[in-house]
Amino acid sequence: MSGGFKVVIPARYGSTRLPGKPLLAIAGKPMIAHVCERAKEAQADEIVVATDDQRILDTVQALGINAVMTRADHQSGTERIAEVAAICGWHQDDIIVNLQGDEPLIPPEYIRTVADALAGQQQAGIATLAAAITDSDEIFNANAVKVVLDKSGNALYFSRAPIPWERGAFSGEGGQPTTAMPYLRHIGMYAYTVAFLNRYCQWQPSLLETVESLEQLRILWHGEAIRVQVVAAPPAAGVDTAEDLLRVEKVFSGF
Repeated sequence: MSGGFKVVIPARYGSTRLPGKPLLAIAGKPMIAHVCERAKEAQADEIVVATDDQRILDTVQALGINAVMTRADHQSGTERIAEVAAICGWHQDDIIVNLQGDEPLIPPEYIRTVADALAGQQQAGIATLAAAITDSDEIFNANAVKVVLDKSGNALYFSRAPIPWERGAFSGEGGQPTTAMPYLRHIGMYAYTVAFLNRYCQWQPSLLETVESLEQLRILWHGEAIRVQVVAAPPAAGVDTAEDLLRVEKVFSGF
């Protein structure tokens, strides 16, 4: 694999809490424009916005960025990215970073880091990120997905539960983790090869991912490796609510 990579940004118009989210203005520009700028700053070889809405397509193309219309019936963003790879005729070894369209504050270096993590090894067709958990309450927070790694830096398991379970430390009420075990929070940014995406789209959902409500467990279920690169800290949260939009607006405005 070469050091180059492509970025695909899935951007749907429909959102229960924020309809038309990719087109909402932040510091005078649509949010999707800020996300594309982060991809440019990461020095991606190619950037493609994948959407199922003509308004988003027109907006992105007016910005001079490539956008493609994808089917509206995909079950996941991963399937949408696979369709983009097919539309664009990308090679089986090409690396694609999945950058969510609602993360205008994502550090550009994280985009390149996850691509480099995949390019730098031969065991896995997919890579993702994690960061150390510094607040012990987060270990017990079901919204914070934990990951445990093997000696090669590949994922052993992802869970909403506290993993690994420190039997001695957690057995009593109010137990605290020891400093010996580095707990890791998963950061949901992925890089894939096109060949991996094509395999993934042939798999049915697994019982394990349904139980945990974690799509990445389908990959482990089917016996494939996931490379995990540990970074310094989780990125700022994306935009899901009107409150999130105001928070990000303040960041860009310097307040």
